[in-house]
Amino acid sequence: MTTAVDLRAPLARYASLLHATAGPTHHVASPLGAWLLAALCAPAAPGGSAELETALGVDLASASSIARALLDDPHPAVLAAAALWLDRQPSAAVDSWLAALPSSVETGPLPSQPVANAWADEHTLGLIKEMPLKIRPDTVLLLATALATKVSWVRPFTLAPSSRLGGPLADGVDQVLEMPDHGHDAFIARVPSIGDVAVHTGYAVEGLRVTSVIAPPSTPASSVLAAAYDLAVASATRGPIDRRSLYDLPVGDGPLWTIREEATRTTAPGGREEVYKAVLPAWSASSEHDLNRPELGLPAAAGAAMSTLGVEGWHEAAQVAMARYTRVGFEAAAVSAMMVGVSAPIPQDGFRRTAELRFGHPYAVVAVADRPWRDCWQPDTAEGAAWMGLPVFSAWVAQADEVTS
Repeated sequence: MTTAVDLRAPLARYASLLHATAGPTHHVASPLGAWLLAALCAPAAPGGSAELETALGVDLASASSIARALLDDPHPAVLAAAALWLDRQPSAAVDSWLAALPSSVETGPLPSQPVANAWADEHTLGLIKEMPLKIRPDTVLLLATALATKVSWVRPFTLAPSSRLGGPLADGVDQVLEMPDHGHDAFIARVPSIGDVAVHTGYAVEGLRVTSVIAPPSTPASSVLAAAYDLAVASATRGPIDRRSLYDLPVGDGPLWTIREEATRTTAPGGREEVYKAVLPAWSASSEHDLNRPELGLPAAAGAAMSTLGVEGWHEAAQVAMARYTRVGFEAAAVSAMMVGVSAPIPQDGFRRTAELRFGHPYAVVAVADRPWRDCWQPDTAEGAAWMGLPVFSAWVAQADEVTS
């Protein structure tokens, strides 16, 4: 099954809004997970919602169709799930909403907190243990989406001393990751709004490609993330990329690379051979995101849900996400949730852990669904077709991990 509307451009815009809150701090998110959360409320707004439509970037009918295609025909490398739980008697309006949801969406009575947490754990391969929201006595609706992946590189990285990396991300670690000769890609590209950037893509056996993009240190995080989305999608879909020739760049050290020239025997056209290498830090991140901002569409989605349920009250929306980039593979998960209740929320004391680690030279990472590596030279298959070329996770990397075996 394929979708009539291409989600990639609207999702890139949605991602810029979600990542903007975290800014240049170390974080990870799944804009797709939050987008799906809002899209599942589209059938609850039969009269239309301009605010929800604007946030989603597509009309409500298309949003429902895209959500159905993604959830009912998941990508082999991405575990995708959704659930809608209610503490309300059925009604014609509620029945109509439930009937319009993707068939894979789990529905039922409102669960206890332990049961909801177990759902998050089960549908994120054990990477996320709890829901991002706490169920209250006056909660009448809990809607959740979960996305998760655990993949292995076609070729694992080799190890190199951290001195090869340079810059603040080398501080505090002894070893970093060095790109192997096969199963990875690296190049320099020209981005109109930024200039020259360095790009590395690691390919996973299961059909996910993870692209890292680094720009000059003074470039705003939002610009690098936007460029990373464009380059990751273009790479996955064979779109246009302005790749730079090493012979158009100066020899020597620069802020993003070192170019050397030496005499060799080569069969390259014109006798000009180009070889790319890359070193990156291992990294991990865990983040929480407030999804209650109007531009993300969840307040409008909650309003549509309240109208369908026939209640007035409060709502909350949040996402918890994690990712880990290692020598042997990549894993990431996100649970996005929205709650609706029948009374005003009661403020309560609590805790929040947020990574506020700032470095002078961060970079962006985008994971895009692709065909499994074994099928990369074969014609497109129907399995998970709606996912192909679609960004699933993205990150702003500003903290390195020590590499372990």
